[in-house]
Amino acid sequence: MPFLWGQQLGVTVTSGLEMCSCVVSAGLVLCWCSALTQPETESRVSPFLCRSCLFMVLHVALQAAVFGEYTWEVFVYCWELQFHLLLLLLPYLLLAGNLGCFLLCSRANPGTVTKSNAAALVQVYAYDGVLFQRGLVCPTCTVEKPARSKHCSVCRTCVHRFDHHCVWVNNCIGASNAGVFLLYLLSLTATAGALAAVTAAFLIHVLLLSDIMHSTYLDAQGQEHPVEIPFVIQHLFLTFPRIVFMLGFVILLTLVLGGYCSFSLYLALTNQTTNEWCKSRRSGGSPHLPSQPQDRPLVYKNIYSKGIWRNLKEIFNPPAVLERKKKT
Repeated sequence: MPFLWGQQLGVTVTSGLEMCSCVVSAGLVLCWCSALTQPETESRVSPFLCRSCLFMVLHVALQAAVFGEYTWEVFVYCWELQFHLLLLLLPYLLLAGNLGCFLLCSRANPGTVTKSNAAALVQVYAYDGVLFQRGLVCPTCTVEKPARSKHCSVCRTCVHRFDHHCVWVNNCIGASNAGVFLLYLLSLTATAGALAAVTAAFLIHVLLLSDIMHSTYLDAQGQEHPVEIPFVIQHLFLTFPRIVFMLGFVILLTLVLGGYCSFSLYLALTNQTTNEWCKSRRSGGSPHLPSQPQDRPLVYKNIYSKGIWRNLKEIFNPPAVLERKKKT
């Protein structure tokens, strides 16, 4: 740092990965910049923009809370009401399958593009000339980008057949784990649906046993009224508050996951990725080929769809580079 005599005015500005400082003294301006240390830069990064186990812990904590309530109250009450054992164990069986898919999806290599396999991966998919151009090099990984690949800024690597980065499994979804991720979504939706179905069946069974729907109640003026749906819901919430709250949560979760599952199944059946679906609908996102006039818009067409059955087969058994080479 420069040493100045007399009156000084110092200003420090932090931007990006550098910290710049300026000192004004006797009409002179002296500035210098220094790089921030690694802990300083990482502390400014959002959990959504870096690999973090925060959402994985939240994922497991929510499942533990829901199944804790289900085991502590719903399972015991249903067992006393002589529900079928297989029906009560169904959520646990689905949970076991979901946790298996969760671990596989979070620990699997999504299909990382490296300098050693980049040349081989280029041969797997053709370039459509609209979303994916031949000859592009990733400036970060310094490798040629295969068709349908994308650089993930979170994992800091290029992923073959990139779909998206999922914070819940703390991993990218690519060619190698897309099938496991689809099974993870289906099993998670089925688990939430099974919990909702068993819990709703228990509450309905309680209402039928109490015969509350044929009862009446007195209002503040002493007038008698037949029981209506809002009164029944209020009665259930006051009697089983935790169970009713859990039921509302898993119903909402089932609807949200069901919508996302339907979208993921549509992408799988049409052999698209989330990245490709978004880019194809982004206005002005398709570059022009040098051989085409600038005033002629490019029309995106999915060239990777091979029919429903072959598309599903490709999700669970991605094309191997060696097999592709043998065919050619």
